[in-house]
Amino acid sequence: MSTLGDDLIQAMTEALAHAKGEGPAIVHDPIAPREVRERANLTQAQMAPLMGMSLSGYRKWEQGQRRISGPAATLLRLIQKEPDMVKRALLS
Repeated sequence: MSTLGDDLIQAMTEALAHAKGEGPAIVHDPIAPREVRERANLTQAQMAPLMGMSLSGYRKWEQGQRRISGPAATLLRLIQKEPDMVKRALLS
């Protein structure tokens, strides 16, 4: 079988195991962007560029109209734990 075929079979096997609650998948708790922003003492206008997005896109996150992707959720978790470090790194 081709490498692609092998990869597809492995991916489907892992997806099935995840659906059954088995396997090595890590599931993070949802994160609330408004709570992170308020804890970091930032306005929406300050938070949007920190996240690398438009103000309207960020507002849609807070309103629940837009889903937060994996990398963005990771950045929110970093801001939640180390807001000053992230501000220094990304706004300098």
